[in-house]
Amino acid sequence: MAQYGAHAFVWVGEWTMESGNYAIEQAGAVGFDFIEIPLLKPAAFDSASHKAALKKAGISATCSLALPADVHMPYYPEKARQFLFDALEQVERLGSQYLGGCTAYSLGVLTGQPPTSAEWQTVADVMKDVTAEAQRRGIVMALEACNRYETYLYNSLADTRATILAVGADNLKLHADTYHMNIEEEGFYQPLVDCADVLDYIHMSESHRGLVGSGTVNWDEVWRGLADAGFTGKLVLESFAAINPDLAAATCLWRPPNQGADVLSREGLAFLKRGVEQYGLYPS
Repeated sequence: MAQYGAHAFVWVGEWTMESGNYAIEQAGAVGFDFIEIPLLKPAAFDSASHKAALKKAGISATCSLALPADVHMPYYPEKARQFLFDALEQVERLGSQYLGGCTAYSLGVLTGQPPTSAEWQTVADVMKDVTAEAQRRGIVMALEACNRYETYLYNSLADTRATILAVGADNLKLHADTYHMNIEEEGFYQPLVDCADVLDYIHMSESHRGLVGSGTVNWDEVWRGLADAGFTGKLVLESFAAINPDLAAATCLWRPPNQGADVLSREGLAFLKRGVEQYGLYPS
């Protein structure tokens, strides 16, 4: 059965107790099954308040993050391990079972060089420990591929999949994102099919980060790729009605889209549902 989610940035740019609970309320009111919570600051995360808000809204949550610059995993493996352990504790307290995003790197950290095999090995070594801790807590983790202007470490789905296979943990999956794919991949269809064995989470995001279906993403290829990959994971609307101050410099989001949160969320959800029906995803 299809599971429709939305990133909190559809409604709010910065996650606090008040803004987070507002986003949870809005996601439930629009009709999403879950909200993706940006767990960028685990130490300041009010899991008890958000857990209550989720129950009231009648929805669940996934979590995502990007490592801080001083926790970039290839440079600071021990700090990254501890940061992720702290994040997993909050995910468990929240009652969530999913932590994805840029779990192995910091957005905006660029070296001027391509990734080295040593850096990828460091990530694999650390993620073996982190995924084992996640497994103990009943949590699935995912690693996201992002474009070359935000990270040098994982740009393509294929490279990201290679590290996931190197880690060898059943609870480590691939997190795809159509915005980043639009920059990095040679089309959408084949990369999705080629990583079908590890793909179970995807950000459905337009080329301009606004209303899905109004930009240059080839959605026919995306939907066909997901269908032929036998995708049964989570579809997540990722449009940015608000800009997160901690990520603005890394993501180069300087202005909000032309539509407000209500249009982005309601029309975005309708777009996802039409695609699922038209292309026959999640067959019963």
